Amino acid sequence: MTSFHPMLRKFSPWSRRRTYTACAIAATAALALSGAAALALIPESSAADQPAPVKPALSVTIATPQIQQWDSSLTANGALHAWQEAIVASELGGIAISQMNVDVGSRVKRGQVLAQLAPETVRASLAAQQANVARAKAALAEARANAERARNLKDSGALSEQQIQQLLLAEDAARAALAAAVAMRRIDEVRMAQTSIRAIDDGVISARSATLGAVVQPGAELFRLVRQGRIEWRAELTAEQLAQVRPGLKARIRLSDGKSAEGTLRMLAPTLDSGTRKAIAYVDLAADSGARAGMFGQGEIFLGSSKALTIPNSAILMRDGNTYVFEVGARSQVEQRKVQIGRRVGDTVEILSGIGADAKVVTRGAAFLNSGDTVQIVGDGKPAQTQPRTKDGAAAK
Repeated sequence: MTSFHPMLRKFSPWSRRRTYTACAIAATAALALSGAAALALIPESSAADQPAPVKPALSVTIATPQIQQWDSSLTANGALHAWQEAIVASELGGIAISQMNVDVGSRVKRGQVLAQLAPETVRASLAAQQANVARAKAALAEARANAERARNLKDSGALSEQQIQQLLLAEDAARAALAAAVAMRRIDEVRMAQTSIRAIDDGVISARSATLGAVVQPGAELFRLVRQGRIEWRAELTAEQLAQVRPGLKARIRLSDGKSAEGTLRMLAPTLDSGTRKAIAYVDLAADSGARAGMFGQGEIFLGSSKALTIPNSAILMRDGNTYVFEVGARSQVEQRKVQIGRRVGDTVEILSGIGADAKVVTRGAAFLNSGDTVQIVGDGKPAQTQPRTKDGAAAK
């Protein structure tokens, strides 16, 4: 038979069960409070010693800047003109053009007949002058014979002194008449040669105003000739650019048809234009360049070679209108650096300021980075392997 505590005998079985439940709840609460108190006694420093979560690293490749010898140049614009244009005109007047031998674009040689004037009138005049010369020669022969007889008879008294003097003077007059007739014949010979309109130099016909059958006038332009076919680029330079160039420098221009032409700086204008504040640099282009007068070209004048600190183009980022690179520092963390860039050759770019020659810059994966990010380097960090470049931008072999 179960026995109860004397104090519990006063209560019914239902009352005793409620009492046991209350005691269990009280014991559970006491255990919870003791656990909370134990946690409160743990030092704060132990929580701070726990490592912070590390942001995952991005895999990147890097390169160090490389010092190269690059050609230095300045860019300019300008029109293409004929080196010199010669005017071919007629020296005769009142004569019609009877033959045309060339047209615009024809390449001609010095002395080549470009057009022919009708020669009949001049030929007839020349024939008349030749007859005059023959008559003058006959008159001189007669006068010379008379003068010779007068000299032989001078001491005989057969002729007076006055007659002798007249015969001697007649010889001199006949000699002068012959000289005049020869000169007039020479004039007509020149006029006959002038009926052939000839090129005064090698070159290319750039304009033609002569028309078959037209009656020419003295001095009227018939053809315009680009002397020796030479074309020059008249590059417009500022005062600062003018101080950097000198005759003899090489140049290259890009023509409107996409081709390039090489040239040599011949001379510099002594003054600047008062309106544009620019001076003209005259660049002779190669004869086979394909350049034509009237074209407009943009080109470069090469100043010589200089050292350049270069990195791959892929390392450059454009943000907010500025150029940046990401430099890898200690603990593989990156910092964004603002740089100033210069010339570009192939797949490399010149760095003027912003980083040193020993910097390690991100070349792949930079677009996804921010300052302070941790990266994992998968490249070897060696200098970018770029080949020397020639003036045309191609890799040297």
